[in-house]
Amino acid sequence: MEKMKLGWIGTGVMGNSMCGHLLDAGHHVSVYNRTRSKADNLIARGAVWCESPSELAQNSEIVFSIVGFPPDVESVLLGDNGALAGARAGTVLVDMTTSSPELARTIHAEAAARSVAALDAPVSGGDVGAREGTLAIMVGGDRDVFERVRPLFAVMGNNISYMGGAGAGQHTKMCNQILVAGTMIGTVESLLYAQRMGMDLDAVIDVIGQGAARSWMINNLGRRIAKGDFQPGFYIKHFVKDMGIALAEAQRMNLSLPGLALVNQFYVVAQAMGYENLGTQGLYRVLARINNMEGGVAGNGC
Repeated sequence: MEKMKLGWIGTGVMGNSMCGHLLDAGHHVSVYNRTRSKADNLIARGAVWCESPSELAQNSEIVFSIVGFPPDVESVLLGDNGALAGARAGTVLVDMTTSSPELARTIHAEAAARSVAALDAPVSGGDVGAREGTLAIMVGGDRDVFERVRPLFAVMGNNISYMGGAGAGQHTKMCNQILVAGTMIGTVESLLYAQRMGMDLDAVIDVIGQGAARSWMINNLGRRIAKGDFQPGFYIKHFVKDMGIALAEAQRMNLSLPGLALVNQFYVVAQAMGYENLGTQGLYRVLARINNMEGGVAGNGC
């Protein structure tokens, strides 16, 4: 693969590993993050620190971003010191944040007005997928731009799909998050049942994780629940954001999604309980408290 000058904005739980794969592939990478210390390990490996997204874009052929919330995306890409302000004609902006489809279309239009290309390319696979380079990447934008960036996506993921025009990547991710929500509450309730019956959670997962009920959730996050591990691979606060986007899009389309609305309310309760910085498997703690099962999980308790 031809070595390129790349920019990376956002070095959190997933972004740090994803950027690291591009460094390992031999690309010249400039980095920016709101908290510089979270990029120190990448700088030590050869990444070049930039003081703003605008400065970063001036030195990059392709700029990737993965930040927290839609306002963060708007700030780092479209703000006064955002990447678009520093981008030269022909630069590509690739936002990998799970964000609003409407914002993705806005970024695409504003970039095109300056002869800059833009893709929306949210991902699925959590911290494990980011570390192992096995993410699913769903992409919206112009097909020729997608083909230009595809070799770089292949460094970070193994399931890379072009989904259509601007915003199509984000719409696909909404489909993913709707399914995740339903599967997550099923995982939690299944393990709560097993816990109440005094069963070994790992032994239960060994069986049901290989049958008709098998899923990534039960086999990965279920194992973390069994260990009492609620550290984030993906934050509750970010999942609440994602579900909010999906519900807003559904309302705009006059589409009723009662299952998603119910799960969203449980996660809002999780935030109210102070669990917003736990991983999404932290929903177990909410339902454990509702069922008076505090302290019932192996490891550090529920």
